[in-house]
Amino acid sequence: MSETRELGIIVYGATGYTGRLVCEYLNEQYGVGGDVSWAMAGRSQNKLEQVRDEMGISAAVPLIVCDASSSSSVDALVQRAQVILTTVGPYQLYGDDVVRACAQTGTDYVDLCGEPAWMHDMITAHGEAAKASGARIVFSCGFDSIPFDLGVFFLQQVAQEKIGGAVNRIKGRVRSMQGTFSGGTLASFKATMAAAAKNPEMISVLMNPFALTEGFTGPEQPSGLAPVYEEDLGSWSAPFVMATINTKNIHRSNLLLDHAYGENFMYDEMLLTGPGDSGEAIANAVAADKSMAENPIKPGEGPSKEERENGFYEVLFVGSNSEGKTVSASVKGDRDPGYGSTSKMIVESAVCLLLNPDTKNRGILTPAPAMGSLLIDRLQANAGLTFKVEG
Repeated sequence: MSETRELGIIVYGATGYTGRLVCEYLNEQYGVGGDVSWAMAGRSQNKLEQVRDEMGISAAVPLIVCDASSSSSVDALVQRAQVILTTVGPYQLYGDDVVRACAQTGTDYVDLCGEPAWMHDMITAHGEAAKASGARIVFSCGFDSIPFDLGVFFLQQVAQEKIGGAVNRIKGRVRSMQGTFSGGTLASFKATMAAAAKNPEMISVLMNPFALTEGFTGPEQPSGLAPVYEEDLGSWSAPFVMATINTKNIHRSNLLLDHAYGENFMYDEMLLTGPGDSGEAIANAVAADKSMAENPIKPGEGPSKEERENGFYEVLFVGSNSEGKTVSASVKGDRDPGYGSTSKMIVESAVCLLLNPDTKNRGILTPAPAMGSLLIDRLQANAGLTFKVEG
């Protein structure tokens, strides 16, 4: 993007539950009238005014009405900002025009998307236009998939320093987590399942770990779909519900980083449940759990401030190479994953793009090749994340 736009960041979906948290964090962390100019956008002027006033945000923050069903309305929105931060999902229902407009106009973009079939379609439809315009369109800038994508990126940097090269096998293991998935995540999950029921071809995209690597297929990947006892970790592991999207994003990152992890890279993601009979019982219970499909929480609903602030997560990454050398690292977050931490991560992603306009990679990206260490530094400085070398 060569020209300077009127605004730095526009928060699209500002009156929704997550959108409010995003605006709250932007206001507290970056204020009004500083280096980061921002605006609130949504469907209703009255609702935008109400939310702005309820949150004590200055009247100097612009309010923009935008209708997701109107291409001209979306086009007008996008051309006012350097970065569009959108929380309006499910993205497969409301996101096509925003991605199209950003790709065409060279506007940077971040979202919270965890919908791999839609992402696959957007890469096919708009990937080349985004490269040509210089847009940086970065999907999955929340709990899916920043801690995992950047956790793998960080561990590979550790491997370069400690053992002199990349590790071709990484295990991502959720050590602990307290908090809920967002209503938006659940709505996206249900929309994806409904779309897959109508279009059986989508199933192959959802099942393929290389669905976002544009024709590249690496080695067969560990499935991570059944409970297993892992001797090297001294724990049972259970399937992890976010693995479906995170694994695809990590393989796309490897592709966009010119296979810095190796063309033979293998990755899986599971939830550690502990040793012994109790660990096995928990792992089996997690594997049988269908609550995500049945959860009644709706988009716009979420936990209390106390619940968000009492939430946390920690993910362990263990890497090994063909010679048996190993490295390990962890990523911790200080708020619940689905809301408190996610709202901080997406804001820091948008600010990172805004303040670093000259990064190398362009097109439809993932967090690691888009921002890499620049974003890790911001997350540790501002957003309560900790990246730690363990071994």
